[in-house]
Amino acid sequence: MNDMDLFPLYNSLRIAAASSVIVFFAGIFAAYKVAKMPRIVKGILDVILTLPMVLPPTVCGYFLLLLFGRRRPLGMFLEDLGIKLVMNWPGGISAAVVVSFPLMYRTARGAFESFDRDLAWAGQTLGLSNTWIFWRVRMRTCRQGILAGIVLAFARALGEYGATSMLIGYTPGRTATVSTTVYQLWRTNDESGAFFWVMVNLAISAVVLLAVNLLEKRNRSTKWRLK
Repeated sequence: MNDMDLFPLYNSLRIAAASSVIVFFAGIFAAYKVAKMPRIVKGILDVILTLPMVLPPTVCGYFLLLLFGRRRPLGMFLEDLGIKLVMNWPGGISAAVVVSFPLMYRTARGAFESFDRDLAWAGQTLGLSNTWIFWRVRMRTCRQGILAGIVLAFARALGEYGATSMLIGYTPGRTATVSTTVYQLWRTNDESGAFFWVMVNLAISAVVLLAVNLLEKRNRSTKWRLK
């Protein structure tokens, strides 16, 4: 392995960052809408939206191939627009979004459901718009849970392997990620190279877990002061 070849790290980071932005807004929107729905509807949508969290990643990758395959209607439509997802690094973003969305959604929904609605009603009595209340009151009150969700989603996207390997494969300098590189180096008996990328992944995961723990600790401290 070329020790100076850091493309897998760069590619993993850009895929995780791009997917995290998408998951942030999509997860918040879905969580906010679902949290206000009747219990039966909420239960059905919960199953649908969190299904990728319990499915094997390779199954998620298979369904993504069914959607974006070059011979599929949606895949052909996107290629006509110049958007190529299969065996191309942007496809890794779609794979990362699918597998990390449930983490953001579940965390955000839990934060929204614990929100004190009296704060929103108080804002409405003052003539504040629902948009202002959402971003300046609800989001600020639930920010610890939201931040924890996006950190977990980023970590999940960064370490994704199954769906990513099925959709974009492994091409050095083009689609390689940290996870797929570890597997390929192990297959070719490059133990030192595989160990290097394993340690990189471990280091990043440790930093992410530390960030989540700090957010949870800060959230508990904030709630304790409020009491």
